[in-house]
Amino acid sequence: MTALALRVLRLFREMREDRLDLHVLFEAAGNETAKREQVLDAVEELVRAGMLEESGGDFYALTEQGKSQAPAR
Repeated sequence: MTALALRVLRLFREMREDRLDLHVLFEAAGNETAKREQVLDAVEELVRAGMLEESGGDFYALTEQGKSQAPAR
């Protein structure tokens, strides 16, 4: 798993949410456009790994597997 994918998972834990909007997930990358595009890749990586699932619109939800893998600070 990439470092950015781990940061995306950590964001769920830090915000104490099981479902987040893609725009919030962009915070894992900061303000650079290129890095925000990498967040999309990280989210897709997590979806393929079964740790996130699309939850309508631009929202993604942690799966049970994702909850168990979300790193603590």
